[in-house]
Amino acid sequence: MNNVTPVILCGGSGTRLWPLSRAGFPKQFLVLTGTSSLFQQAVQRVQAAGSDVALGATLVVTNEEHRFLALNQLRELPDVTTTFLLEPAGRNTAPALTLAALQATEDGGDPILVVTPADQTVGDEVAYAQALQTALNGAADGAIVILGVTPDRPETGYGYILAEGATIGAVCDVRAFVEKPDLPTAQGYLTHGGYYWNAGMFVLRASTWLQALTRFRPDMAQAARAAWQDRTVDAAFVRPGKEGFAAVPAESIDYAVIEKCPGSDIPILMVPLLAGWSDLGGWESVWQVSAQDAAGNVLRGDVVVADTCNTLIHASSRLVGVVGVDNLVIVETADAILVADRGKSQDVKKLVLALDQCKREEQALHRKVHRPWGWYDSVDAGERFKVKRIMVNPGASLSLQMHYHRAEHWIVVTGTAEVTCGEKKILLSENQSTYIALGETHRLSNPGKVPLEIIEVQSGSYLGEDDIVRFEDTYGRT
Repeated sequence: MNNVTPVILCGGSGTRLWPLSRAGFPKQFLVLTGTSSLFQQAVQRVQAAGSDVALGATLVVTNEEHRFLALNQLRELPDVTTTFLLEPAGRNTAPALTLAALQATEDGGDPILVVTPADQTVGDEVAYAQALQTALNGAADGAIVILGVTPDRPETGYGYILAEGATIGAVCDVRAFVEKPDLPTAQGYLTHGGYYWNAGMFVLRASTWLQALTRFRPDMAQAARAAWQDRTVDAAFVRPGKEGFAAVPAESIDYAVIEKCPGSDIPILMVPLLAGWSDLGGWESVWQVSAQDAAGNVLRGDVVVADTCNTLIHASSRLVGVVGVDNLVIVETADAILVADRGKSQDVKKLVLALDQCKREEQALHRKVHRPWGWYDSVDAGERFKVKRIMVNPGASLSLQMHYHRAEHWIVVTGTAEVTCGEKKILLSENQSTYIALGETHRLSNPGKVPLEIIEVQSGSYLGEDDIVRFEDTYGRT
């Protein structure tokens, strides 16, 4: 029986799926297919590794900002035990996998790591499970095994794996890796056969990765081990040393190790994957994998259409009516609307870049922003005022904080609020209110067993989210 440790690489911002995906709530946490988020799908998919394996705790490599998004979604999967490896800064996928390998070997074991990105979807779970079982058998003997997706079209957005003679249900040798091709080259790969998409899914022993990294990138291996030595552990959260991790070279798994393996003494194999895979790299991909009506439309939310075909429409917060269009993407959120030609949906990233250059909050944050303690929704704003709905989870609290430039009024809508204001601590119930003066130290907590919801009215000369001085914080943000 093989010991198996799932590794979920949960980074990235998914800018091509703006405005639904943003840096503060990226695509892996969105429900784009089925009823679960892509992150939840990735975790559940690897759990089906087979009955003849001993499945260890799932290792989720993510960052401080997204750790509670991941934790909250995993609460819906109660049978999954998880350890979170929190990167102080993004250093690409090779350092992320190295953290996972070091964690997996911490107790002296050497499990097989099943490594998968958190932002992909697979249509045929049975075919995936069969391919994974084949890969596990190949990795047990020390090989690096990659799941190569059988292409169904000439695709210029992926790297390719050359593995001629591959058959479903068997491993084969990888001859070479090739970079993202131009369209004529991609068409040649499809015609010739023997080429597969590199989807970034790997199966290998933890020791195999560490040995290969030491062989090909000893500088990265040494820097990652140094950062690991300075790690801190807080319940399920493991944090490598901040300064040490910043010194780790940033590089992908493919560039650091995988592409250097063919022809070396490190065996690298491939298992073909024909399972309806998609990386959902843009709205066109979402349209392709979604159920379409008779006119080729994908409709989500409160949508009414007439004389419309081959169009994806996603309504998040209001009625969207569409008449007489073809081949479009229309995505509505509370604070932004995207209209794009479906064939050019990859260029949405250009809009995100323009918004970033203009310092627009919409490129990174939704109107409703999730926080470790709950969420807030900025429902209105004007000169010198802002109005928010704030929801605090039972037993949670905001940081002990103060503001230099604004005062706040709080009105309790539902639940019970415990308010610290200076030296005073009071309890407020439904329809009661309080005032926080500019410069006053304060904290909002929910001592109850039901969610607390308040309306907050801010007033002052500057109302930016960076006007917060934290003195104490349950979530390590001071």
